[in-house]
Formats: sequence, structure tokens, C-alpha cells
Amino acid sequence: MNEIIEMFSKIRIIPVVTIHNAEDANPLANALLEGGIPCAEITFRTSAAENVLQILSRRDDILLGAGSVLNTAQAEKAVENGARFIVSPGLNSKVVEYCVDRNIPVIPGTCTPTDFTQALEYGLTVVKFFPAEVMGGIRALKAMSAPFPMLKFIPTGGINPQNVKDYLNLPQVMACGGSWMVKADLLKEKNFEKIRYLVREAVNHL
Repeated sequence: MNEIIEMFSKIRIIPVVTIHNAEDANPLANALLEGGIPCAEITFRTSAAENVLQILSRRDDILLGAGSVLNTAQAEKAVENGARFIVSPGLNSKVVEYCVDRNIPVIPGTCTPTDFTQALEYGLTVVKFFPAEVMGGIRALKAMSAPFPMLKFIPTGGINPQNVKDYLNLPQVMACGGSWMVKADLLKEKNFEKIRYLVREAVNHL
């Protein structure tokens, strides 16, 4: 678990991907890698998610996770299909317990001090701050995280090229999650060249 968490601190930007066609899995992974980010969080928002995870799990060049995991059934399917970490939009106690019991890295969504406290009760030291911008952005994160120096955060939601560096400059932020590099319309158009460009642009601005 610690090995994967440590990788987040090196990757710094986690592409959050909602993909509808499994045939796009490898071209997408190639674009991410060529752009300079060897990681993908595949959201469980489409029927293709399991197949995409299964396809990408055959590769050894990308850190693969599952996002938008809402229940233990999805967590189990994600892990069975090759996800190495689990991300959820909220702090679902059953999902967290499932992952902790099996030593699977889990990044639950949190947005209040109560959530942060509950995460610590499960022994978690890294959580998602979501939806970051809607919840008050950098000012809110700085204020709410102050009593929790033992926690690191992965802000997600409203992260873009204009604010990502400001978030990453915060000492309590380990990495940021974002979908701006892999927008739905780019995947629909199979515009992997533009995805590659946006990923490279993000990496160059770190």
C-alpha cells in the first residue's frame, strides 16, 4: 500500500478518466505515457469500466486505479479486473473497510473535518478532497486541514491548468486529480494527440 501511495507523490497529477469504449483503452494509456503521466483512474461511471481495467491491467507501464467506486461490489470488481487502488467520491465505511482489510490502497472522498477524523480512525493518511473548488478551494482546504497535519490530500473537482500548480504548492497536498486532460469529447473524437499534448502541458507546468 505504501509503495502505491508513494507513487502518487511522484506522479503528482492523476488523470481521472471516464471512458465509454474499451477499444480506446490502450491508445489512451499510450497518450498518457507519452505525455509523461504513467497513471490512470478509470471511473466506474460507464459499462466499459471493467473491460478497460482488465485491458490495461495487462500492461506493466501504468499505475491503474478505479474511481467513482460507490460500494463494495464495485470495489471487488475493480480489484478483480486489475485496479491497484480505489477512489470513492465519499467516505463509504464499507468500501474503506473492504479495502483496508485487504491492504488495498483506498482514497475516499472527504470535504469536512468530520470526514478527516473518520478517515484517521481507519488508519488512512491520504484522502481525496472533493469537490475541491465547490467546497471552497485552496482557502477551505488550508483552513480545514490545519488541525490534521498527519493527513495528505488529493484535491479533485474543478482542478484545471490555471489552479493545479497552486494546489500542488500546498505542503498538505500530495497530488491532484483532474479530468481536463482527458475530457469526454476528446475521447469521443479519439483525439489522443490532443490528450497527449494536454498531459505534456500539465507535466511541464509542475
